[in-house]
Amino acid sequence: MFIDSHCHLNFPELTNNLSAIREAMAAAKVDRALVISTRLESFPDVHRLATDHANFWCTVGVHPDEEEAQEPTLGDLVSLAALPKVLGIGETGLDYYRLGERSVADMAWQRDRFRVHIQAAQQTRLPLVIHTRSASDDTLAILKEQGEDGSPHSAGGVFHCFTETLAVARAALDLGFFISFSGILTFKSAEDLRDVARFVPLDRMLIETDSPYLAPTPYRGKVNNPSYVPWVAKQIAELKQLSVEEVAAATSGNTELLFRMPKLT
Repeated sequence: MFIDSHCHLNFPELTNNLSAIREAMAAAKVDRALVISTRLESFPDVHRLATDHANFWCTVGVHPDEEEAQEPTLGDLVSLAALPKVLGIGETGLDYYRLGERSVADMAWQRDRFRVHIQAAQQTRLPLVIHTRSASDDTLAILKEQGEDGSPHSAGGVFHCFTETLAVARAALDLGFFISFSGILTFKSAEDLRDVARFVPLDRMLIETDSPYLAPTPYRGKVNNPSYVPWVAKQIAELKQLSVEEVAAATSGNTELLFRMPKLT
């Protein structure tokens, strides 16, 4: 019924409790999950989760915050993307939140890494999983520069764990991207984000946990896991005056469409 479109089940907070999490997912009717890669060094663990479990799939990529990680080449990403059950490229994008004493100019390595991921997505015809934090102008500019404009040659993808403005959401939608909402949508302080969710059409929306982070209310402060993704759907249903079942069906269908994720038989 529900799909968690973005989780990190290879992280120790979750992988060490995987059997209980899978039982909780089944009880919550979360029947599939996409496990997101953040480093090439840990990709084998991510991929193993996907191949060991019929209802898990994965992506390949290097997170923009992983400064000391192995730098991916275009060949690395393309070859790993050809493995079974790899459905997307990323998590990739830009993150200027922790600049410290550095300038935006100093983050050229992030922008170069992002371009490599975009080129890999276009070559493999797999969608991008975009992370952007305090960097939306450059994120959008590089996507446009690389030809991600919604045209047939574009890879497309999703802006995951969306926390940006309505203007950024509109720009992402105009480029053909989906928008994914996480448990942040349920936080008391997130009224501006709820306005964005009211604006984003249901047929362009995904839901996720980004677990083990960002557990939704009423679990805020606890370790998040995919069984909590229905709380995101519940919040969207309230905002759009729909049933939770309608939101579940729409967001699951959108995830299947974007990532070409098979239905379970």
